[in-house]
Amino acid sequence: MEHFTNRADAGRRLAAALEGVDLGEPVVLGLPRGGVPVAAPVAMALGAPLDVLVVRKLGVPGQPEVAMGAIGEQGARVLNDDIVDSAFVSPGELRDIERVERAELEARVARFRGGAPPVPLEGRTAVIVDDGVATGATARVAAVVAKARGAARVVLAIPVGASDSLGSLAADPAVDEIVCLSVPRGFMAVGMHYLDFAQTTDAQVAELLAAARAGG
Repeated sequence: MEHFTNRADAGRRLAAALEGVDLGEPVVLGLPRGGVPVAAPVAMALGAPLDVLVVRKLGVPGQPEVAMGAIGEQGARVLNDDIVDSAFVSPGELRDIERVERAELEARVARFRGGAPPVPLEGRTAVIVDDGVATGATARVAAVVAKARGAARVVLAIPVGASDSLGSLAADPAVDEIVCLSVPRGFMAVGMHYLDFAQTTDAQVAELLAAARAGG
């Protein structure tokens, strides 16, 4: 079983794998919180801006685990109309759920970015980075939101992932390419593939983003 020393080590190895990929004008987007320390060395190696991609799932009333859509910054919203219709979600219910999730999204953005504006994605390649893929649900939502914000291409860059989830992501029309370093047989959990998988804090995310903005 392949192990990464920590998230920074995974990011350095991921950056090396991305050197041969034609990314055009990339923006590196870490999925908070654990994806940001992986994304930081990727952005540095590529000479690309580093940002977070904060997304929130819109869960069906009474069944919050069932996603009927998702939201992102700059008003990005994607809906699964089939689920909205089949769950008989009214426009008022949808509006109330989106209002709650939008407030949480904006609070998280403020904690992570400290008032700095998001890096524009229009016409650029969004390189979405996480510390690993288990179910792929967050990566899928992130890809759709990146496209909704105007990204021309979406590349998922992941140190380790489950084979079936990666297969589903590869078939998703919002995902243009996947770079994954390790697809172990019998995948069980992302953390099993790191020697140090300590939880990333909000403060650490904010520090990495501030350093990137300052040219660190």
